Amino acid sequence: MERILKILTVLFAVMMCCTAKAQLIKGNQRLEEYLPMVENKNVAIVCNHTSMVENKHIADTLIGLGVKVKILFTPEHGLKGTEEAGKSINGVFYYKDSIKICSLYGKNKKPTAEQMSGVDAVLFDLQDVGCRFYTYISTLEYVMKACIETNTPLIVLDRPNPNNFVAGPVLRSDCRSFVGMQSVPICYGLTIGEYAVMINEENLADSLRQCSLHVVRMQNYNRDSVYTLDVWPSPNLQSMQAIKNYPTLCLFEGTPVSVGRGTDMPFEIIGFPEYKTVSKTHKGKSLEFTPRSIKGVAENPPFKDRLCKGEKIVIQSNDIELDWIINMYRQYPKKEGFFNRMFDLLSGDKNIKQQIIDGKTSQEIKQQWESGLEAYKQIRQKYLLY
Repeated sequence: MERILKILTVLFAVMMCCTAKAQLIKGNQRLEEYLPMVENKNVAIVCNHTSMVENKHIADTLIGLGVKVKILFTPEHGLKGTEEAGKSINGVFYYKDSIKICSLYGKNKKPTAEQMSGVDAVLFDLQDVGCRFYTYISTLEYVMKACIETNTPLIVLDRPNPNNFVAGPVLRSDCRSFVGMQSVPICYGLTIGEYAVMINEENLADSLRQCSLHVVRMQNYNRDSVYTLDVWPSPNLQSMQAIKNYPTLCLFEGTPVSVGRGTDMPFEIIGFPEYKTVSKTHKGKSLEFTPRSIKGVAENPPFKDRLCKGEKIVIQSNDIELDWIINMYRQYPKKEGFFNRMFDLLSGDKNIKQQIIDGKTSQEIKQQWESGLEAYKQIRQKYLLY
C-alpha cells in the first residue's frame, strides 16, 4: 500500500505540473507506462543531470518507488553534466555508495557484458539537441548494440529536440566517427525516440537482430512548437541561442577559430586575434573577448589568455549558415592550417573543405547536399511518431 501511495503521489505531482503550465508531458513523466516494465527487475539507467522527473532525478524517483536500480551509465560530460568535453569519469558511486556509475565516453563507449550482467532492462533518458555530432545519439546507438548482444530490453523515454529540422550534408561513410555514426544530416529532425526506432528498423546498428525497443512517447507534443529546455544539456550549451547556433558553430571546432569556450558566451561568439570585423555583411555584432581557463568547462580553450576579435552570432534560420565559415577562412592569416581532420568528421563530407578553399559560395556548396537530403527525408518520414 505504501508503494502504491508513493506512485500516486508522483503521478499527481506530474499531472498538476503539466496542467498548470500547459506543457507537454515528456516520456520520463509517464511513470504509469514504464513502471510496469521495470517492476521486480534489475534496471540500468542511461542518464545525466537532464534526467529529471519534475524536480527529482529519475534515479531517485525510481529508487523511491522501489525499483531496483543496479547501475547508472553516463554520456559525455558525466552524471552532473559538469565535465569538460573529452573527459570520462569512472569508479564512482551513487545513492549511498550502492549504485555504480559507468561512463560511456572514452574507451568504454559501449556497455560491456560485465557491466550488463544481471541487468533485466535499460532505461534511456537524455536530453539531445538534434545534431549529428552531439554525442548522446552515438551513446544511444552503442547502448542499443549492447542490448542486442545481451538480449536486454531498451526503454527510451522520449523528449523533444530543440533543433527540430532537417539541414546540412548527409554524412559520408569515410567520415564515420563517434561524432557521426550514421548517414544522416547535421540536423536530422527526429526526437531521440524516433531516432532509436530508425536505427532499429533500418538495421543501422550493424546487427543481424533488432533491439527489443520500446519508446515511451510524449503527450501533447507539437512538432511545430518551439521547445525551450529547462535544463542545459552540457557545460558549453548554456542558452537557447547557443543551442540554435550549435549546428553551424560546432563546425569551427575543426578549425583554429574560437567559439567562445572559456568565456561566458560559448557558442554565441566566434573569433581569433587577427580577425577584422565584417558584421555589416554577416548580421553579427563585433566584439572583443579573452578566453580564460574555466575548470570543468574549458580548462585549455583556444587562444587562452589572448585577446580575440570577432562577432556575436545570432542564428535564427533552420539551416547551416556556411557564410560564417567562409568568412572566417578568408580572414584567417594562415590558410593552409585552417581546416583539420575534425572538420571532415563534423561536416561529414570531405568535399566541403575543398569547396570553401576553392572559393565556392554557400549556395553552390549547399546545392551538392540536396539529393542526399531528399533521400534522407524519405527515410525519416517513416519514423515520425508525432
